[in-house]
Amino acid sequence: MDKFVIKGGTRLKGEVTISGAKNAAVAILPATLLINGVCTIDNLPNISDVKIFCEILTKLGAKITWNTPNEITIDTRNIDCTNAPLEMTSKFRASYYLLGALLGRCGCAEVGIPGGCNLGARPIDQHIKGFEALGAKVDVGQGKISAKVKKLVANSIYMDIVSVGATINVMLASVLAEGTTTIDNAAKEPHIVDVANFLNSMGADIRGAGTDVIKINGVKELSKEGTYSVVPDQIETGTFMLAAVASKGDILIKNCIPEHLDCVTAKILEIGGIVEDLGDSIRVACNKRPNRATVKTLPYPGFPTDLQQPMIPFLTKCHGTSTVEETIYENRFQNIYDTNRMGANIIVKNNKIAKIKG
Repeated sequence: MDKFVIKGGTRLKGEVTISGAKNAAVAILPATLLINGVCTIDNLPNISDVKIFCEILTKLGAKITWNTPNEITIDTRNIDCTNAPLEMTSKFRASYYLLGALLGRCGCAEVGIPGGCNLGARPIDQHIKGFEALGAKVDVGQGKISAKVKKLVANSIYMDIVSVGATINVMLASVLAEGTTTIDNAAKEPHIVDVANFLNSMGADIRGAGTDVIKINGVKELSKEGTYSVVPDQIETGTFMLAAVASKGDILIKNCIPEHLDCVTAKILEIGGIVEDLGDSIRVACNKRPNRATVKTLPYPGFPTDLQQPMIPFLTKCHGTSTVEETIYENRFQNIYDTNRMGANIIVKNNKIAKIKG
């Protein structure tokens, strides 16, 4: 797609159905490598990262059947390669989950240095720390990451920073390790819980996902067959919530989990919007000019950094001066230059705090 053409001035009204969570899907797909069997994954988002991941898994020896645009059946019984195509894995960030999955399944892995959005420093030191604690030797260089281990042995691992990617990667590597692995200071995002639920449904023994301490009791193999449905996307849900109030609209958002957006709901209510929790759907509306707000991005269950960028255009519509503090990524305010070109009045201080004049 070359461009979007947006005609503004329209209140958003009606219904929308939320897709499966991208961040869960791109971790569950490599997690299937740990299974010596066949499984079906439903509610996959129809996005390029999912399609690239399926191509990579096919090159590693998996057999994938597309049942619908959002459902695949995947047979990983004949994995015969541990070197993921470097030119493909370097295209997106989540490719690093192949390291944990292939280490767990085969004891070795080679993946291109992960790509992804330029949000500032996104080190993988906590991933490496976790793999090494489990007994692996990790080398980084020449555009790739290589990891090898004779036998993964459980260990207690403390994450120096709260890292979603490292938490999932260590969890993947630990599922088939001998003994009980403990991850302290683990991330708690909904997609971490979803990956753990998927693995448990296939025979793993993971406890505490969604808390800051996760325990993985190693099992000999994952071989159960079944169907798993990816959790609804928290970020897509939040984006439509903000779009509803920004346009003074009225939207029914279906196939979502409202409690995953408690922090967004709190802000919408604070500025004068309307939020109705309907169980597996949520109605969001606004019929007046919103009040100012103060927002600070934090790890879950705090306000998501991925919703900071759609939050800022919304705050340009509010009474008074709002403040947004970004604590996760140093380059997350890259969109503000162009937002100001469209007539906004936003000042960024120290690349961390944005002042938005309504």
